[in-house]
Amino acid sequence: MTKLVIVKRQLFANVLAVLVCACGSDASRTVDRGQPPDASFFNPGNGSGGDGYGSGGQKPDGGTVDAGPPPCPEEWKACKEAFTYPVGNETSVELRGDFRSDGWTNGVAMLKSGNAWTASVNIPYNKKVLYKFLTNGTTWTFDPAQPTITDASNNTNNVREPVKCAAPLCEEPGALAAGVYDWRDAVIYFVFVDRFNDGNAANNCNVSGVSSSLVNYMGGDWAGLKKKIDDSYFSDLGVNTLWITVPADNADEKGKGAGQDNNFYSAYHGYWPKTLDPKSPESCFGTAADLKALIASAHGKSIKVLFDYAMVHVHKSAQVFTQNPTWFWSQYDGARNCICGQDCDWNTDAKRCWFTDYLPHWNYTSAPARAYSVQNAVDWVTEYGIDGLRLDAIKHVDDQWLTDLRGKLTTDVLAKQSPQQRFFLVGETFSYAQSDIKYYVDPSAKLDGQFDFPERLALVKSVLMRKSDMSELATFLDQNDGAYGANAVMSPFIGNHDLGRVIHMAEDAPLWDEWSNNDKARAWTNQPTQPTTASAFERLANAYAVLFTNRGAPLLYYGDELGLAGAGDPDNRRMMPWSGLSANQTTLRDRVSTLLKIRASHPATRRGKRTTMSVTSATWLYKLSATGDELYVAINRGDVSSTVTGLPSGNYTELLTNATVVGGSITVPARQARVYVGK
Repeated sequence: MTKLVIVKRQLFANVLAVLVCACGSDASRTVDRGQPPDASFFNPGNGSGGDGYGSGGQKPDGGTVDAGPPPCPEEWKACKEAFTYPVGNETSVELRGDFRSDGWTNGVAMLKSGNAWTASVNIPYNKKVLYKFLTNGTTWTFDPAQPTITDASNNTNNVREPVKCAAPLCEEPGALAAGVYDWRDAVIYFVFVDRFNDGNAANNCNVSGVSSSLVNYMGGDWAGLKKKIDDSYFSDLGVNTLWITVPADNADEKGKGAGQDNNFYSAYHGYWPKTLDPKSPESCFGTAADLKALIASAHGKSIKVLFDYAMVHVHKSAQVFTQNPTWFWSQYDGARNCICGQDCDWNTDAKRCWFTDYLPHWNYTSAPARAYSVQNAVDWVTEYGIDGLRLDAIKHVDDQWLTDLRGKLTTDVLAKQSPQQRFFLVGETFSYAQSDIKYYVDPSAKLDGQFDFPERLALVKSVLMRKSDMSELATFLDQNDGAYGANAVMSPFIGNHDLGRVIHMAEDAPLWDEWSNNDKARAWTNQPTQPTTASAFERLANAYAVLFTNRGAPLLYYGDELGLAGAGDPDNRRMMPWSGLSANQTTLRDRVSTLLKIRASHPATRRGKRTTMSVTSATWLYKLSATGDELYVAINRGDVSSTVTGLPSGNYTELLTNATVVGGSITVPARQARVYVGK
């Protein structure tokens, strides 16, 4: 922990006394609130790959702060060790082993020096290391100076006994070079443009013949979104990344819903692209100049922008389809009318079935079709200077399209940057199976990450619906942390635009569960009203406490910071309310803001090592630790106050209430979270 961290932590704890919401209360001492931390303290990364932490600081009275050595998770500690191999007739030698995650497949080239080949590598602190040498690129050989061990599969390797160095290095997994933005620092807010804010009534649209005003345009536009950026709504909330709906020009006509849905919709959602030209975006949302102004405002506030990109299909009126029909799968496969969910299956025919009879599905086995679409995606990126893409329904797209896109972005976009940034590709695979989602995650060739549906399921069941014990959530998250690869940046979430609003799953009697289709059944009739009991909002705040103090780039669906009501699609896409909020709604929003400011100031919440200190059916206390940062999070999902054990001895500041707490057994009120940092 650097000296400056302790000073800033105390200042941050003080300023939170002003920001804190009333989601439950603890008695807190009167404190001198001092001065707020500088703006850079709330801006993780700051474009430099760091966390704004300096190397020293002073007490308010001018004295020196002695912070002691920085904490480092045991799993991250490493020692630099030399390996040698005697020179013989070989022309090359590589060191390979389990000293790092890819050490058996990507060796370390050794250098010849006198009578030995040598290499220095960082090995895990106080752990055995298995290794051997690959000579001339073909032959495995052993270190004659170290013992060997043979496992049950008859694999023989050298073994180096555990090493404890005096000053171990701290190697954070996934750390990036200075100047490269770390997407683990992102907090993504999904802005459904048409439903967010109307900034220019002149571009409002209406499509006749649709089934309800729920599925017509409501007037939201890029000018309205820009206004909220300029008004610092997102900065005050703690959001630093915006995902906005598809900006391409869509068909101006009604169409039936997918599957067995016989209601008529408009293209307010953006998923029926007609004109793919980035210079002629959706006129119902504004002009190209409006969109560029929005992005400039966002970047001026250090907010990154992701475009939703619809690459599965186009509308049948699109010129690219009428002029190039062979670039698309035929609607008919012999006698089959290949509509997803009808004659063709959503899964086995995923890469060719049409969602409806007016949405031709791209055939990306056609090289010209694939090249056209990939270039179009890159054109949108370069025209507007955005920072990433959200790729819709990725399992419906041929794999080669995705690898081609990643390659094209590398050569046409990143190669022109210095230093090269990490262009973020996040996908949607609506599945609760980790294997389905992992298939597309490979930051070097495919996606950086995907929306984490399995984590969402575990979080909803344990915290909101109280159907699973908190111990089950802890166990799931422990194995989920590394399920998608060391360099993946997954996006965990609670609510999105395809699911019923989550506030209703947090009610005392949930209106629907994680499997039933009741949320969709109430989308058109008997729509739920806004909950009035504080308990639902407190449970949702608890879920956010878990979401925002764990790994990944968390997603916040517009309106969920207010506990906005709504059944399934389309009722989950109500207009964002900007006035008339209840006390419960503003309290929840304030808690979200406070949690996100804690996340911004503590790297351990974004990419630290989590260790369970205690867990019961209703409570969970875990430690988060990263280089120079350590804190504890307690969650009580129960409906009564609970005693939670496991907080180490010492004095702490609780960052949600600014209370001073002594370690040991702590009391956490019903349906509350607490975040502790050492004083």
